[in-house]
Amino acid sequence: MALRTTADAVRRLRGGHPWLFEGSITSVSHEGASGDLAVVFDDDRSFVAVGLFDPSSPIRVKVLHRGKPVTIDAAWFRATIAAAVERRLPISAPADPDEPATTGYRVIHGENDGLPGLVLDRYGHVAVLKLYTAAWVPHLAVLVPIIRELVPTASIVLRLARSIPEAELHGLVEGMSLVGPDVVAPVPFLEHGLRFEADVVRGQKTGHFLDQRDNRIAIGARAAGARVLDLFSCNGGFSVHAAAGGARSVLSVDSSPQAIAAAQRNMELNADRPEVAACRHETIIGEAFATLEKLVAEKRRFDIVIVDPPSFARNALSVPKAMKAYERLAELSAPLVEIGGLLVSASCSARVAMPDFLRAVHAGAAHAGYELDEEGRTEHALDHPIGFAEGGYLKALYSHPRRSRALSIPIAGAAAVTPAPAAPRAPRPAPADTPRTPSADRPRPPRPPRSNKPRPTGRPR
Repeated sequence: MALRTTADAVRRLRGGHPWLFEGSITSVSHEGASGDLAVVFDDDRSFVAVGLFDPSSPIRVKVLHRGKPVTIDAAWFRATIAAAVERRLPISAPADPDEPATTGYRVIHGENDGLPGLVLDRYGHVAVLKLYTAAWVPHLAVLVPIIRELVPTASIVLRLARSIPEAELHGLVEGMSLVGPDVVAPVPFLEHGLRFEADVVRGQKTGHFLDQRDNRIAIGARAAGARVLDLFSCNGGFSVHAAAGGARSVLSVDSSPQAIAAAQRNMELNADRPEVAACRHETIIGEAFATLEKLVAEKRRFDIVIVDPPSFARNALSVPKAMKAYERLAELSAPLVEIGGLLVSASCSARVAMPDFLRAVHAGAAHAGYELDEEGRTEHALDHPIGFAEGGYLKALYSHPRRSRALSIPIAGAAAVTPAPAAPRAPRPAPADTPRTPSADRPRPPRPPRSNKPRPTGRPR
């Protein structure tokens, strides 16, 4: 089918953007079905792009190719998938033979690898294909044999976004195996030599949060002798790496009993390592903000605190609440970090830009009377490339909190954070021979500042 669009949409497509929205389409040659190839032309009838048509989505066309016309067929799909596989060779086949093995990684990262709305993750002997649009369903007969050839695994499990209409799935169901036997148990895999299990049928995402692998490895490399708090621990990725790195103790906190059980299981899988066996692993099943408040009240201290929450900004309307949540997390977590310790603050919200995230974290720490000395910032790992602006979602700040009454905290790329000035000092007590005023009439002196206690801001719902 042939489409025409607004001039602005043409400019964006030629600039590399992979989405064409419904409101940008000005004419269509005929009614199309999900998965049809849609060819976009400009007003001069020159080729702009070709993609998959999705009539049930506001993103009406997922762009596969732009520039000069090409034929989208099995050969094109094979070349595109092969390029994605080759890009991951430093992970799947590292040049250094002594590099610890990693068998859990992302093979295809959707739009960023030229296949919008399609993700392929590998966990040892199982591959997981997740579709975020029904437009890929008519092409599975071509894609699956190519995936099986280029990513040899015993099974290929299908995962589906909840937004896909059931009528467009043609009998496909969540968790079924497209190739090989059904997967009925957690799948073992390695991450930098450590053992993990992924529930590829019912687990979040495709069974594991692969995007934080590099940050987990970094924490493990500096955890020797440390007391570690892993907040939003999920299945214990950071916890296990910290224990294997020689942490003295690890506290895993998550609101899901199933996640905590998985974290304990993953820790047990590595118990043959002396470092893991020697590490004291505690768990708390509880809401993160309430748990932080309790830990602050108990005056607990940790050498490393990791705050890796789920996405707080699912849409544009939720961004203000997300910013307050990041701010509150920093306000509660900064006082828990031992002097000279490390605070790792992460965000996986694509709608929150790095400068805004940094501003929220610095502001929250300032509310608690802390200044953050930045050590570094990280973003996406090699197997999660960024191919367009909206493709960048992951961000993390490594910092060292210290007590401070500074009036301003400059943040590169963001406005300065200015905490409220300190309250005035309370007046000295009156001398002993000064006549006393009856208590009912005696004015009360101003309350002295309480800088050691975080300013309550309310807990996000």
